[in-house]
Amino acid sequence: MPFHLCCSITETENIAQDQFSIVFDSVKLADFVKAGQFLHIACGDALTLRRPISICDTDKSLVKVVFTVKGAGTRWLSLRKPGDMLDILGPLGNGFDMKGENLLLIGGGAGVPPLLLAARQAAALPQFESVTALLGFSDIGKAILLGDFAAACTSVEIATDDGSLGRHGFVTDLLKYRLNTKRFDQILACGPYNMLRIVSEIADEYDIPCQVSMEERMGCGIGACLTCSCKTKSAGKEKYSRVCADGPVFSSREVVWNEA
Repeated sequence: MPFHLCCSITETENIAQDQFSIVFDSVKLADFVKAGQFLHIACGDALTLRRPISICDTDKSLVKVVFTVKGAGTRWLSLRKPGDMLDILGPLGNGFDMKGENLLLIGGGAGVPPLLLAARQAAALPQFESVTALLGFSDIGKAILLGDFAAACTSVEIATDDGSLGRHGFVTDLLKYRLNTKRFDQILACGPYNMLRIVSEIADEYDIPCQVSMEERMGCGIGACLTCSCKTKSAGKEKYSRVCADGPVFSSREVVWNEA
C-alpha cells in the first residue's frame, strides 16, 4: 500500500555528470520498500505530473534515490537542498522476487541504482551464498555507486563502452563471459531497453530465470491512465501490462521484446 508523504531531505550530492543522489527521512518508506519499487515525486508547482524515481537504498529511517537529469522535473529535483521537503507517493509497483543461493545482478547506466537495494536485501537473506554485480557505463565519468556495490556484493565487475574503466565493451558481453565460469540461480536486470532484451536472450540461452525492471513514460503511476503500457504474454496470449502497477519488474519471459 503506497503512502502519501512529505519528507525532509537530509543530504544531496552531485555524484557524476548529470547524476544526483538525494537522501530523505521516512521511517514508513524505509520499513516497507522492496528492491525494484519506485517513488512518484512531485517536482515543483509548475509541473503537473510527478516523476517516477527508483529507490536506490535504505538505512534505518533514511531512503536514498539516485537519478539522471533529463528534463525540467529532474532538473528541479537536482536543485533541492537539505531541509527542503519532498511530496512523495510510494512505494509503488512490484519489486524483485529473489530466490536461490547465487544471485547475479546486471545494471546499465541509469538502471544501476535500484540494484544496490536488491544487493543489500539479498545479502541479508539466509539462503544466499553470493551476490555478484555486473555494472555497465558509457565511460568512467558516468560510473556511480562503485564503493556501495563493493560493500554489498560478493564481487563486482565493471564494463565501459570506451574501455576507460574495467572491461572494454558492453555489460552484456561481460554477462556472457561470467555465465561461462559460474552457475547462477537467478538474474536481476535493470537498464536500457536493448540491454534488457539482450540479457533476456542470454538468460534463455543459459536457462536461467531472469527478472527485468522495465522503464516507460508514466502519467499517474498507479495504473489508471495506461500511459506506461508494455506488451507482455501469458499462456500463449499477448496483452498490454502497466509498467507502474503490473511491473516495473517482470519475468523476462513475459515481455514481448521488440526487435532492435
